[in-house]
Amino acid sequence: MGVGLGMDHADAILIAELQRDATQPYTALAAAAGLSTAAAHDRVRKLRDRGVIRRTTIEVDPAAVGAPVLAFVLIRSEHWVGDDATRERLAAIPEVEEAHVVAGTASLLLKIRAAGTAELQDVLRRLHGVGSTETIVVLESFFDRPVHITGP
Repeated sequence: MGVGLGMDHADAILIAELQRDATQPYTALAAAAGLSTAAAHDRVRKLRDRGVIRRTTIEVDPAAVGAPVLAFVLIRSEHWVGDDATRERLAAIPEVEEAHVVAGTASLLLKIRAAGTAELQDVLRRLHGVGSTETIVVLESFFDRPVHITGP
């Protein structure tokens, strides 16, 4: 992915640094991007204002908080499921971390975290009626990387 509209190499560096560690001070961000501290602060504020940076958060180890089972669920449906009712129904299930309307043989792709296979089965039971499901349980994750922004 190339640098977006209105972004330059310094913005890309700031974003990469914030994705790596969002708690670092503006002085460190400025040094990494070759900017003054005030300029780095101003650029980050503008990136937030434009919606490039949507939020600042932390990364939690799912196993450490009791949700070590990761599964992806493909939902096939004969009916359109890209509506507000489906979105709200899926959002009400806390174990559903992500929900995507997709093209292909499936209509929806869900990312689900659960405490165990019994809890995963319970989530699948709650999805009953949306359409047929195909569940892929992750045995090991090699990596999970943030959005990568390449130079101009």
